[in-house]
Amino acid sequence: MLKGLYGISNEILNPNDEIFRMLGQAIKGGLKIFQLRDKSHCDEEILNLSLKLVRFCAENDVLFVMNDRVDLAIEVGADGVHIGEQDCSLREVRKRFKGKIGVSCYDRLELALKAQEEGADYVAFGAFFDSKTKPNAKRVSLDIIKKAKQELSIPICAIGGINHQNIHLLKDVEMVAVIGGLWQGDIQKNAKLMIEHWKK
Repeated sequence: MLKGLYGISNEILNPNDEIFRMLGQAIKGGLKIFQLRDKSHCDEEILNLSLKLVRFCAENDVLFVMNDRVDLAIEVGADGVHIGEQDCSLREVRKRFKGKIGVSCYDRLELALKAQEEGADYVAFGAFFDSKTKPNAKRVSLDIIKKAKQELSIPICAIGGINHQNIHLLKDVEMVAVIGGLWQGDIQKNAKLMIEHWKK
C-alpha cells in the first residue's frame, strides 16, 4: 500500500465542505494515499470529519494517514500516522499504534536510518522544489534519494513543490506527496498528469 500518488490536505485549499468532492476527484485521477493535515483545530473538532474520511478512503481503497495526531489516529482507526522530528518519540508511537508510521526526515539521511531502526514504515524527504504551501521549507538536493535508496530498505516518499512538470525527477521513490500541485485547478487531471509523467 505504501506506493503511489500521496495527497496531503491543506486547510485553505481543502475546506471541510469541499474535501470529499475534491478527494473523490483525486481518487478518480489515481490517488492512492491521503493524509489529513490540520494545524488549526483540536482533535474533538475534527473527530467526525476524520471518521468520515477513514470510511470514505476505505470504500475507495485509499490508505488514510493522520498527520501528527497519534491519539486521534488510534481513535478513528486510521491506516497510518505521519510524524515529524519534534512531534513525538517514534518508539513510543510504535508501541501504541499498529498501523503504518511515516517520518519526516527533511534532508537528513541519519534521521531516516534512525527512523527505520525504530520501526518506521516509510520516510519522507523534502522539500525538493519551491513550495507555495510551505515557502520557508528548506530545499533538498535530489542526491539524497540515491543515497537513501542505497542505505534504506523501507519505502521513500518525496515532498515539496512537486507538480507534473518536475515529478519525472523523482522516479526512484515509491511515493510522491503533493498539495498545491494536486488541489489547485482540475484535480482529476492534475493527478492523472502527475502519474503519467512520474514514471516516464
